[in-house]
Amino acid sequence: MKLISWNVNGLRACAKKGFADFFKEADADIFGLQETKMQPDQLEDDLKFEGYHLYMNSAERKGYSGTIVYTKEEPLSVSYEIEGDVTKEGRVITLEYPEFWFVCAYVPNSKDGLLRLDYRMEWEDMLRAHLTKLNETKPVIYTGDLNVAHEEIDIKNPAANRRNAGFTDEERAKFSQLLDSGFTDTYRYLYPDKVEYSWWSYRFNARKNNAGWRIDYFVVSDSLRDALEDAKIHTEVLGSDHCPVELTVNL
Repeated sequence: MKLISWNVNGLRACAKKGFADFFKEADADIFGLQETKMQPDQLEDDLKFEGYHLYMNSAERKGYSGTIVYTKEEPLSVSYEIEGDVTKEGRVITLEYPEFWFVCAYVPNSKDGLLRLDYRMEWEDMLRAHLTKLNETKPVIYTGDLNVAHEEIDIKNPAANRRNAGFTDEERAKFSQLLDSGFTDTYRYLYPDKVEYSWWSYRFNARKNNAGWRIDYFVVSDSLRDALEDAKIHTEVLGSDHCPVELTVNL
């Protein structure tokens, strides 16, 4: 089974930069998107793909946040909230399949000056509680823009970014706490020493200089480790400040 996740930083903008070409070429079984920045009535027909069911969670605030999941197999159930979160920012979609749960999420950014760090910490706890509860019934595949570079290997300039959003001790500790709760960072599990990034700032020629961060993940229940086949970061794919990440798993 091939799974892909991509923060498209505005799906309508990405659609003008080749999104559909990559989508069709990838031919993923499940394709999760984050930061779609669109409402249901803005979804044009060219973003509805034959052979896929589509599920959208839009933010109440227009042009902000949002998630979408395309899936070939119709899920048993779909939900769009996590317990305790009342912000209505369209950040999570949970799909249930016979053998596993699939969770696509766009984790809140702590913002410049860490203005939203406290909320981010609360949200992380809510999300972890959601995942661990799901994991009690069947394995979980959790993906998305998790807005954290977990280890120093996951960021080009760790020292300079120590107190910047996405690389604070607090955010990294929350990710460690999630992993300690029975989950595995698939890319780092398969490639302990590999250096690749999935996001680059639009400033300072960051992508050209590969001054990036790895903040887009597939995280799975530990029970799925033996089913992991490969993980990829498609650094060659343009269209957003993020690139797609991929997981192949034998389910």
